[in-house]
Amino acid sequence: MAKSPSRLFWIVLALACAPFESAVARAGSLTIVERPPAGATNAHYTGNRAPLLPSRFIALPPGAVRAKGWLLEMLHRQRDGLCGRLGEISAWLQKEDNAWLGGDGLGKYGWEEVPYWLKGYQLMGCVLDDKKILTGSGIWIEGALNSQREDGDFGPDQRFKDDGTRDYWANMIMLFCLQNHYEHTGDKRVLELMTRYFYHQLAVPDKKFLTHYWQRMRGGDNLYSVYWLYNRTGDGKLLELAEKIHRRTASWAIPGTLPNWHNVNIAQCFREPATHYLQTHDERELRATYANFHEIRKRFGQAPGGMFGGDENSRPGYTDPHQATETCGFVEQMLSDQLLMQITGDPFWADHCEDVAFNSMPASMMPDMRALRYFTAPNMVVSDAQNHAPGIQNRGPFFMMNPFSSRCCQHNHSTGWPYYAKHLWLATPDNGLCAALYSASEATARVGAKGGTVRVIEETLYPFGERILFTIRKEGADAAAFPLYLRVPAWCGSATVSINGKNVPAAATPGSYIRIERDWRDNDTVTLDLPMRVAVREWTQNHNSVSVNYGPLTFSLKIGERYERRDSVETAIRDSRWQPGVDKSKWPSFEIFPTTPWNYGLLLDDGAGVQREKSFDVQKLAWPENNFPFTPDSVPIRMTVRAKKIPQWTLDGHGLAGKLQPGPVVSREPEETVTLIPMGAARLRISAFPVIAVGDAAHAWTPSMEHK
Repeated sequence: MAKSPSRLFWIVLALACAPFESAVARAGSLTIVERPPAGATNAHYTGNRAPLLPSRFIALPPGAVRAKGWLLEMLHRQRDGLCGRLGEISAWLQKEDNAWLGGDGLGKYGWEEVPYWLKGYQLMGCVLDDKKILTGSGIWIEGALNSQREDGDFGPDQRFKDDGTRDYWANMIMLFCLQNHYEHTGDKRVLELMTRYFYHQLAVPDKKFLTHYWQRMRGGDNLYSVYWLYNRTGDGKLLELAEKIHRRTASWAIPGTLPNWHNVNIAQCFREPATHYLQTHDERELRATYANFHEIRKRFGQAPGGMFGGDENSRPGYTDPHQATETCGFVEQMLSDQLLMQITGDPFWADHCEDVAFNSMPASMMPDMRALRYFTAPNMVVSDAQNHAPGIQNRGPFFMMNPFSSRCCQHNHSTGWPYYAKHLWLATPDNGLCAALYSASEATARVGAKGGTVRVIEETLYPFGERILFTIRKEGADAAAFPLYLRVPAWCGSATVSINGKNVPAAATPGSYIRIERDWRDNDTVTLDLPMRVAVREWTQNHNSVSVNYGPLTFSLKIGERYERRDSVETAIRDSRWQPGVDKSKWPSFEIFPTTPWNYGLLLDDGAGVQREKSFDVQKLAWPENNFPFTPDSVPIRMTVRAKKIPQWTLDGHGLAGKLQPGPVVSREPEETVTLIPMGAARLRISAFPVIAVGDAAHAWTPSMEHK
């Protein structure tokens, strides 16, 4: 019988193998996954508590993600522009006689405007680590915390005149502000206030709870906050309240239709069934949210930019790309996408969030972010102070870039970019990190089994560039092995990865995640290349018009823009209010008029669509010195294409770009070469193009008489 190896032999063998084992751990593994694991639980960040379904992703605390590059410039402009200065302008943000500061719930100003603004302003201060903003927002947070009454209610005591029931809508927004404050500071008063407040809501009889229009539609925001608190306290009574809220909220799970067609309601409320699904585990509710998303776009969203032609309220027959979306709709849709990303783990929602953020949101405001307009449309060739109703649903100067107007959007626009920055990076159930939305940034997070701290620095010009470089910085000895997830956008069919300069085989499926788990060393780098190509999308339900994409960017016709300065008071919407003594000359409004033709159809090489992408010549330009790529003159990428004017395509009787006609269309005009620029940089835009006929299958263009 052979003699067993000695103990010394095993010690020597272990020492000899240790370098090999360490090398294997450092090399790690790379896999392609559709979702992060559902069964794991993050040890360092608060996810969903049973019986809620496990979290697929978890947002990092406010301030853990810092923006860089163009997004940082966007936030700086927001800070120095309307959002950062709104406390000096808006009547609703006056501290005197403000119900949010009074302590007794009484005061002249006490509805949605303060929390709408504060929700973005406060988070902007966290993302920028701006002490002045945090101090200023702290006044309103303290006011809310000190406003709780003996019955547990807090904030303005808003009552409906017809039946005396409580209006809880504005409080739903303030709860988001309080949650951000808690996550940033750990202030336990937030948990105490929310617990008492939700017990107050639980005691209200069903028939007196969530009555009337806005709060009944938007009860899903209340539901979200109940789950947020439950995950931190485990109080089972909160799940009872959650069922009550769902029961009293308008049903957003009606097959084949929606309970309401107001564009902002749709953008924020369509997610309610998916939120409630966390508690019921009923897949039908999750499917209802997806069905809501697709139903509104099937009926009114046959145009680029990620949104739908709702104007204020969507109407049958009004489906042309000159129908618009409120700025509020953009920011609420982006937030819904971000929350659904966490609920489902589905990269579809991140793709869509980028679509809205890059292509629709930037053009809703002046480049200096000191004025905005209520409505922005994919095809919008004038932005003026005229009343465009009934072509646009609502009467007034809703196309005007005005700092005093658009009472809801004036305050709520602040949410868009800070929440976008916050959700660039998400924690994963397996103690890792996910690059969920792409932009230059830096994230600091606890990872791995031991919760060591790492900083991940993301360098990129995305969405204007294809390469994204991640550098891992270890902040301590406990920061070792953890998984890093990289989203592969659905538009990218050839993503590649390299680690420390060495290519790693990765057959990444579009709309999936690349998962890299390894024992990271300080200054390890990961490079993700997302090759972009031209893609032509045909909108068959909108007269066979087309839009043009390059990666995540949609392109619009470059139209010359002439800005005419106007008095903001004279051009304000009827319900606008501003503070006494405001120097109105420092806050002008602007109309924007075209100085070049806009009525072009595109000449594409092959009417069958096979070779259409070859019609476009993509040109890469220098990155703008001011780090702001969202103006016609500063775009770092553009393309040219052959086109012809369509003389019959003119402004309609309501001053809108005439309705699209069935295509392909006949034009006898000479061929020209036109320039296209990213849609987000075009405040005047044609983004849904007619196609010019090149063969026998053609339609004559006749000016539309509809809606005249």
